[in-house]
Amino acid sequence: MAGILTLGAALRSKAGRSGAALLAGRAADISAAIGSENAFGRRSFCSNSSDPPAGRSTRIQQIIEKEGVALLPGCYDALSAAIVQKVGFSAGFISGYSVSAARLGKPDIGLMTPPEMAEAARTICSTVRDIPFIADADTGGGNSLNVQRTVKDLIAAGAAGCFLEDQAWPKKCGIESSSSQCHMRGKQVIPAEEHAAKIAAARDAIGDSDFFLIARTDARAISEKYGLSEAISRANLYMEAGADACFVDAPRSDDELREIARRTNGFRVVNMIEGGVTPLHTQEELKEMGFHIILHSTTTLYTTARALMDMLQKMKESGSSKDHLDKLASFAEFNRLINIESYFAKEAHFAEYKNALEAQHELKASSGAF
Repeated sequence: MAGILTLGAALRSKAGRSGAALLAGRAADISAAIGSENAFGRRSFCSNSSDPPAGRSTRIQQIIEKEGVALLPGCYDALSAAIVQKVGFSAGFISGYSVSAARLGKPDIGLMTPPEMAEAARTICSTVRDIPFIADADTGGGNSLNVQRTVKDLIAAGAAGCFLEDQAWPKKCGIESSSSQCHMRGKQVIPAEEHAAKIAAARDAIGDSDFFLIARTDARAISEKYGLSEAISRANLYMEAGADACFVDAPRSDDELREIARRTNGFRVVNMIEGGVTPLHTQEELKEMGFHIILHSTTTLYTTARALMDMLQKMKESGSSKDHLDKLASFAEFNRLINIESYFAKEAHFAEYKNALEAQHELKASSGAF
């Protein structure tokens, strides 16, 4: 508790200043206040390196250490997650944008609740067990106490980590599009101190769980002139508060990507959005820049939407799918994807068990053992 109070005092002592320079000072103040180990026994992770915190290694960290960079496709239900696993990816991302679209048929503007996201994560993680999935926790559902419940629910659901962002609620989708029709208007961020406290609360809720905490800032979108510096300072502040990685959303150029990689601490996350403002790059190119986790959060959703629209339009026009079977998975192919033979085998196993019991019962009955 003393450590938490010291952290809070460090934050409050700077209340009279503002801006990116202030945030950089805050990070130094917090580092001095909490020393080499923070209030929750977690080593500060505030050098420009990718070394994991001492004494702690999650599944996500292990993937980064083994592969150098983790490429995470987005998913939105158990089937899309199963395809991510079947193709051979080491991990996946449960995208709030995609789950909101698939589950509710609605945009990602705060309409989906944390319990709904936890339920989506539970379905995915209980079905697709061989790879870890990081979930989108949006703003955490409210204040620090709400954040703790949200994190604990995701841990119980089987998620291997989450993103926690500093937008004001109701949030607006974090995707910044080059198309004015797609731009999410009205985005705001909460004070940096408030989100740092939420990150600290999340770290406390995680405890010793195998759970990777990513702090996201949307500050880049708020100010064209000062947004990037503000976002970088916020990212470093959140790392001090206990995050495992930072994510500066929506950099607008290669120069901004390189600046983020150069000036932020610890593991770094980048999101590749087709049609977004961030330039698209390969896994190796982003690794060379200094990023450790690469999201393709909407690729699967957009691929599915396009395939459905194209196929259904053709069927509407022709009245049949028979001339377009090359656009569909075959019956056998799809059954292999959902592993139907394993269920038949399990069903047969228990049918044999039942038959053996019945035969044993009949034998005892015929011998007069009853």
